[in-house]
Amino acid sequence: MKIGFDNDKYLTMQSEHIRERINKFGGKLYLEFGGKLFDDYHASRVLPGFHPDSKITMLSQLKEDVEIVIAIHAGDIEKNKVRGDLGITYDVDVLRMIDAFRNYGLYVGSVVLTRFDGSAPVLAYQKKLETLGVKVYRHYAIPGYPSNVPLIISEEGYGKNDYIETKHSLVVVTAPGPGSGKMAVCLSQLYHENKRGVKAGYAKFETFPIWNLPLGHPVNLAYEAATADLNDVNMIDNFHLEAYGETTVNYNRDIEIFPVLNAMFKEIYGDSPYKSPTDMGVNMAGNCIVDDEAVSNAAKQEIVRRYYKERCALRKGESDQSTVDKIELLMNKAEVSVGDRPVVAAAGLKAELTGAPAAAIELPDGQVVTGKTSDLMGASSAMLLNALKVLAGVDDAAELIAPSVIEPIQKLKVEHLGNHNPHMHIDETLIALTISAATNPEAKAALDQLGNLAGCEMHSTVILSPVDENTCRKLKVNLTCEPKYQTAKLYHK
Repeated sequence: MKIGFDNDKYLTMQSEHIRERINKFGGKLYLEFGGKLFDDYHASRVLPGFHPDSKITMLSQLKEDVEIVIAIHAGDIEKNKVRGDLGITYDVDVLRMIDAFRNYGLYVGSVVLTRFDGSAPVLAYQKKLETLGVKVYRHYAIPGYPSNVPLIISEEGYGKNDYIETKHSLVVVTAPGPGSGKMAVCLSQLYHENKRGVKAGYAKFETFPIWNLPLGHPVNLAYEAATADLNDVNMIDNFHLEAYGETTVNYNRDIEIFPVLNAMFKEIYGDSPYKSPTDMGVNMAGNCIVDDEAVSNAAKQEIVRRYYKERCALRKGESDQSTVDKIELLMNKAEVSVGDRPVVAAAGLKAELTGAPAAAIELPDGQVVTGKTSDLMGASSAMLLNALKVLAGVDDAAELIAPSVIEPIQKLKVEHLGNHNPHMHIDETLIALTISAATNPEAKAALDQLGNLAGCEMHSTVILSPVDENTCRKLKVNLTCEPKYQTAKLYHK
């Protein structure tokens, strides 16, 4: 993928800008951190050159001043809400996040249970966290939030929330997903800090939409596609335009809530430090784009991937037609179609010729390699081996894994593990390839190319199993699937 983003410039510029904002508020800043702090693969796909861990790396440069507070909505604990990209529940993801932050040398001060309701699952989760040595605070639902400002900014509103004890000048408030109450946590803290005579400020970090790119720029459209199920819409920040005569982009929820935020700031401070939602932001990503064409092309591809992802979710009963329709409109705005994804046509042609499911992958040099379904393995596994052969310069006729290795694995799956489908999953194929590599130099050469699949585009003519989808994710392959299953069964695992 052609580089379009200067990651080193971003790390320097972003950390400097955050320091400036801390100083603006006298040395204490609550920073609402939207999106993913690490493993931000959406950003790395639409801004080629952006490292998935760029934001956490940037914070690590400030780690002597940083404290992490994680917010989780009580309702998400009760519903066992799942983080789609990782396949784990929000409550488990909080533990993962704490471990990840600590691995970067960042201090995690506490976890806040927002809209705490005293239910048994939430109390059990609080006990679990405290047993693990994590400080836990409770914040409560406020009637009429966010419009009833007099109640919110009172002892019966924010005043009822636990005051979170913090030690550092930069308090980063993050969460496992949207709707967790990050902003409310920040504002509640401002209320309590003000009561204690502590001057503190608030700012917001959202990578997308990028405020200084045009409204219809593919990167901003890709953000809308990624959040189509949330009904987020990019908009011109009319407050910023009126205050400064400058056109900037924000999204609907921040623009809609700004008058209320402004009123809250005035209640707490006596005056508002901001004239617009854009003013609240600290994101410098737009200033680090070095090749707009490369970034635009990457973002257009992301919109197509989101389209396929949502169509598959619809087929699984996990989405609705209106979300798919919204992404189709975004594709039209970006002037992109499924025909701009070469692996789609290649996989479809292979399936048509063989009469069975097929898969295709586009390698770093642009070459497209396909795989078909056979008696020994599924199309995705076959495609993977074919791709590794090409990358390693191994002859197409070479046998990387002998049938004598595959057949016992199939027998184990069907006769002893209760599987109906004997075809090997991608991870099983890789294990078999690893075994073969011990005695087969060509298999070893192919295995050594595995890292070169990262960032490659892949398409399957059927929905893959969760196991195969997860392996593709670990290989950092950008997978899309046609919204149909290989069989007509109602239950798919």
